[in-house]
Amino acid sequence: MEEKVSILIHGYNKNKNDMTILSKNLEKLNHKCILVDLPLTYKEIDYATFIFEGIVEEILKGMKKNQKVNLIGHSTGGLIIRKYLLQSKNRYRINKCVLIATPNNGSELADMAGNYFNILTYIFKTLNSLKTENVKRVDFINDERIKIGAIAGRNDKLVLGKLLNGENDGRVTVNSVYYEGLEDFAILPFQHKEIHYKWKTAKLIDDFIETGRFIKEA
Repeated sequence: MEEKVSILIHGYNKNKNDMTILSKNLEKLNHKCILVDLPLTYKEIDYATFIFEGIVEEILKGMKKNQKVNLIGHSTGGLIIRKYLLQSKNRYRINKCVLIATPNNGSELADMAGNYFNILTYIFKTLNSLKTENVKRVDFINDERIKIGAIAGRNDKLVLGKLLNGENDGRVTVNSVYYEGLEDFAILPFQHKEIHYKWKTAKLIDDFIETGRFIKEA
């Protein structure tokens, strides 16, 4: 069975260590996982995407020319994937992408931070990038060669979840994760900070990479 090469991208204010559990779970499903560190705290997403593009280019140089990679991002990491796909000359080397709890339509919490604690979005520039007005400037790619799936969490027991409108994972609403054009969409009963640690999430990711669909349990 051919090994599946997957690049894992962490979220806001995290580093590659936050993707270690997901990496170990995917390795059990025959993935070769590559974890990356990106400046996703004090820098705008545009800068982190520029860094990411260079990292991916180096990874691809070490692979066979016809070999493709999968991109898997948690939260803000999913927005890095979306921006990368829009501008990369290596887009044809991407197989499938999975966005986990990604605020594809913007973050209500980032909006609140900008409205009431503007100093936070000034210092934490990644947070500023997550504001709805800024996320909406990122187009959704339309390329038949690339299949994108998204997984949302639905467990709003976290305190911040009470501030959000509608079902959410304590940080991001289900409605923000979903967008028209996704190949498939799934919801799991997990919180934002734990969803990428769960075996069910890894299994759904592997299903999507294998089949282009999330295979949901009955």
